[in-house]
Order: sequence, then C-alpha cells, then structure tokens
Amino acid sequence: MTFEQIRTFLWVARLGGFRKASERLHLSQPAVSTRIANLEDELQVALFERGAGKLILTKQGQQLLAYAEQMLFVEEEIKHRVGSAAQVEGLFRVGASETIAQAWLPEFLQAFSNSYPSVNVDLTVDISGALRDGLVERRLDLAFLMGPISEFSVKNVTLPRFDLHWYCATHLAKPDLATTPVISYSSRTRPHRELTSALAQRVGPKMRVFTSASLSASLRMIAAGIAVGPYPKVLAGPFMEAGEIVEFDPDLPLSPLEFTASYLAEPRSVLVEASAEIAAEVAAKWHHQHPD
Repeated sequence: MTFEQIRTFLWVARLGGFRKASERLHLSQPAVSTRIANLEDELQVALFERGAGKLILTKQGQQLLAYAEQMLFVEEEIKHRVGSAAQVEGLFRVGASETIAQAWLPEFLQAFSNSYPSVNVDLTVDISGALRDGLVERRLDLAFLMGPISEFSVKNVTLPRFDLHWYCATHLAKPDLATTPVISYSSRTRPHRELTSALAQRVGPKMRVFTSASLSASLRMIAAGIAVGPYPKVLAGPFMEAGEIVEFDPDLPLSPLEFTASYLAEPRSVLVEASAEIAAEVAAKWHHQHPD
C-alpha cells in the first residue's frame, strides 16, 4: 500500500468518479483505475460499489476514507511543519471577487508566493455566486467572496468588511432616487436584495434598478450619468481621482459588504488552511492602512 494509492482513493471517493479524480490528480483514467484495483487486491475487499454510472463507497471504503483523510493530512502537515514550506509544490486554485481583487489580493498573492515559492497559482476573478459554486464543486481550493457560505462542508474565515458609499456623476446635481436609475451588484447577491428592499420602501414601484456582474462597468455607467449606486471606496477611488464621480448622501444607508475566506473542510489541507490565515492577516493590515 502506498500514499499514492491512498491519495488516489481519497479523490475518487470525494469526487465520485475515476474521470474527475484523474483530472484532479493529472493522471490518465486507466492509471487511476489501476491504483484502485491494486489497493483493493492488497486489502482483499471491494472499496466501491459500481453501477448506473455512479460509485458508492462500501462499508470498508467508508472506513478507509476516514483513515485516508487523516493519513494525507498528517503527511502534508509534516512537510509544512517539519520540512521547509519553500519545498511545497503543486497547483493552488484561488478565486476572488472583484472587490477583493482591487483591494488586497495583490498583497495576498505576494505573501503567498513568499511562503510557497514553488506552488503555482491559478487565479479566478468572478462574482461570489460563481466562486461559491466553484468551491463546492472542488474547482477552487480557496475563495474570497461575499459570505459566509452556509454549506456544512465549508469552513469560513471572517475577513474585514467594506462599507458602501453612494456615488453619482460629477456633473449631476444631487440625484433623486425616484427618477434616477440605481445600479447594483448582481441580482443573486445580498447587497442587491437589500438595496431593492430599501428602495421599494423609499421610492415604491416606480424604482429603477440596473444590475451588473462587472463592478468596473457599473462605475463607468455612474461616471457617464446613466445611474447612481453604492460601492466600496476601493472601487470608486480611481474614478473619483479622475474627477468623474463624487460621493453623495441619499439618506439610504446600507449594510457593509461581508467577506470570508472560504474553503472545504474535508479533506483537510495544511496549505489551504495556512493560506486562509495569510489572507486574514493581509486583509486586516490593508484595511488598517486604507480606512473606509
């Protein structure tokens, strides 16, 4: 029995199939099948029940899965804690919302690279809903998004919040929300739901709300005078410095944006857990240097 066999078994079990495991491990599907077959031969038990295109763990497979997660976590922890983190290799898949990408993400990537110089990074910048799906479907290892994620399998590390400020084009007088469209985050987000609820109470059925998954495009629309909207200062800063938009107060306060560093709790990964800690430290330092 080898660690490679155990690692292969774990990913087949977690991903529910040989093809997905082969993609995750960068192996051919026959190689994955051979490792599992050899492991079953050595243990003299069936680890999976095969049928109808779906793999189901047997009782013995469920027992082995618990041991496999412990064994591989200990192996990884030894490499990180006893060995040098600089020797850790592999691919780290991180996702971030646009707000984070324009705030402290560069500092995080620098700190991560300093700690793990041999690890390659695959970066995805997307809306929080898509990042959540990518994390749950195991296409991401760590995601910085508007959270927390309520899935029982996800661990959420709280990150500093971003206050929302209202902006309009510089050439506009104080806008009237009853007649001026308001542009907001994607309709699948909490900020959008909260905004539409507040506007419905203030303006009523005549309110006009635009949505966009691209925050930079939304701010360009604000600068053009097409709409007004609430966004974090880190996003609005370049447009304010260029004299294109200004802050105004419509007396419609909104809750700050809450972010988390989220990752799957199982199987445990020292690299992912340590990276979430690095993110929390970097984010706290960035917010201290850039008070909202």
